[in-house]
Amino acid sequence: MSKLVIVESPAKAKTIQKYLGPGYEVIASMGHVRDLPRSRLGVDVEHGFTPQYLDMKGKEEVIKELKRRAKKSDTVYLATDPDREGEAISWHLAQMLQLDMNANNRVAFNEITKTGVKNGMADPHRIDIDLVNAQQARRILDRLVGYKLSPFLWKKVRRGLSAGRVQSVAVRLIVDREEEIRAFVPKEYWSIDAKLTAPHSTRQFMAKLSAVDGEKIEIKNEAQAQILLKRLENAGFKVTAIKKRVTKKQPAPPFITSTLQQEASKRLGFQSKRTMKAAQELYEGIDLDGMGAVGLITYMRTDSLRISADAQQAASDYIRQTYGEPYLPEKPRVFKSKKNAQDAHEAIRPTMPDLTPDKAKNSLTDDQYKLYKLIWERFIASQMANALLDTVAVEIEADGCLFKASGYSVKFDGFTVLYEEKNDNEPEGQKMLPLLAIGDQLKVISLDGGQHFTQPPARYSEATLIKTLEENGIGRPSTYAPTITTILARNYVERDGRQLRPTSLGEVTTQVMRSHFSRIVDADFTAQMETELDNVEQGTTDWVSMLDSFYKDFEQTLKTAEEAMDGQHVRVPDEETDIVCEQCGRKMVIKIGRFGKFLACPGFPECRNTKQIMHETGGLCPKCGKKVVLKKSKRGRSFYGCSGYPDCHFMTWNVPVEERCPQCGSTLFQKGGKTGKLVCEKEGCGYERSLK
Repeated sequence: MSKLVIVESPAKAKTIQKYLGPGYEVIASMGHVRDLPRSRLGVDVEHGFTPQYLDMKGKEEVIKELKRRAKKSDTVYLATDPDREGEAISWHLAQMLQLDMNANNRVAFNEITKTGVKNGMADPHRIDIDLVNAQQARRILDRLVGYKLSPFLWKKVRRGLSAGRVQSVAVRLIVDREEEIRAFVPKEYWSIDAKLTAPHSTRQFMAKLSAVDGEKIEIKNEAQAQILLKRLENAGFKVTAIKKRVTKKQPAPPFITSTLQQEASKRLGFQSKRTMKAAQELYEGIDLDGMGAVGLITYMRTDSLRISADAQQAASDYIRQTYGEPYLPEKPRVFKSKKNAQDAHEAIRPTMPDLTPDKAKNSLTDDQYKLYKLIWERFIASQMANALLDTVAVEIEADGCLFKASGYSVKFDGFTVLYEEKNDNEPEGQKMLPLLAIGDQLKVISLDGGQHFTQPPARYSEATLIKTLEENGIGRPSTYAPTITTILARNYVERDGRQLRPTSLGEVTTQVMRSHFSRIVDADFTAQMETELDNVEQGTTDWVSMLDSFYKDFEQTLKTAEEAMDGQHVRVPDEETDIVCEQCGRKMVIKIGRFGKFLACPGFPECRNTKQIMHETGGLCPKCGKKVVLKKSKRGRSFYGCSGYPDCHFMTWNVPVEERCPQCGSTLFQKGGKTGKLVCEKEGCGYERSLK
């Protein structure tokens, strides 16, 4: 008997083949094999939104091989990813290979381990048509919006633009935030801080003015601050109240897709696309020394916090052996998933809790190791005991003015011995107060007034945008990374360090969308559509009826917008620079072409001068001494080259740093990331130094 198992990727196929052994053949479909046509709508809206699927271009040989292998096999199992997209791939494969649609030939693996594969193969089931219909509904919904709305934007704004259901809302969030920042008017306020010491201690601590004459104080300007400082000049500072208590600090739950992307962004500086690439590799299988191919984490597209009893027991055994009984909670932790979570999969966790990151390190790439370490530590910590903190809050009186100081010390480190969630709002370090008693007269070291201004809301980063999308129910775990990738690639949004800011194109397009397609860019409406897709998945909503309800309103809205903007064209303003055109003297502007941004003269067509945008790095070319600038390859990869090109052809993938070579004085370049080394690229020098 020959049994064929079809998965999406070669890496996954290799790992599963190892566990299934002889009698099974595992091959990869390389993702989807059929899709809607690229050149036309491909949806018959008049006859039940019937999709017109075609074999995908470039997949001819793969499809031919799949058909050949399936024909030779007695049984075909469909083992694509355990989600909507994977279910749809299996459904397309079943139709293409003419398999029995009612056969129990669909298997799913939550983890690619011996146990996970064994359990999956022991429980084959029919393709879940509700899951397939949910994927079809999303695909057709996005196709209708994209293929109907994009031509409108081409005519009214700029050719080549595209619109999407989730991406348009994401861009709007970023544009709205930018408008908030521009409209923000800072308000002045002052604080008064006292630096004090206790009678029998030299340790200094800070106390902040909180109230005056029993009223909470708000100091609006310097004049008010000076009056209070004058009042406090000769005042005695006395401790009037001390509150001590022990507080518990609980560990964060194991990761779901959104929190993994957020934490990887904050801790590792990973963009969501990079995070999901490394996570996919860890799930599909890594060749470990002495173990062969094995999946290191459970399925990485999930919004469930559920953990299996076996995984909890394995984590408890590891914690007991490594840290001791006190580091275990009284009973295993159970984290509650959010209300609308799909509970098909567990949270993201290591498949083998006893496989520490250090044990796996030599078999992993740098990205794989960093992400596995993050996932492993977060999961193990989630199963550990609370941290206990001794906290103290002190009230100090001085001439009717109330000052407050607080601090804490660690009584029991608990889970923090291994991992603590990164919180940007938490003060760094421990604020230790000296031993104080009620009635203590304190010595004033200094009394200072500080001027402050209220700050505008921060721009979104990838982490905070994903958090907002998740909190508002916009998109699902599988959509966050591709949504951000799309809005960046289409130049609606650009990066400013880790922040996301809208481009002129993004702002103009959003303004058109807000004016004429308010529902498409409305967060609540988009979240409602996601709920309806969930209902399709659960079999409680008919997918054709859902599409029909949406399309009737959308079609009328599009018609109304066409009439309202008849003959109009919205201009996207050019961004002017300080760089002067050497041919005509005008200030050059930033344009966008096939390979990204470039400088162009606004006097076109009379003046056709263009040039590359040079991003100076502060480094100097080791060949000719001119400035080293950041450049982009045709594929979008960053590299560094001499600004004197084409006269000088120096280029490197290594990052220039401020430090100069101690041997020859040339710019040093950082190779291999933060744990790599500094190298001198001047010919004949050879200096290098490890950063470890």
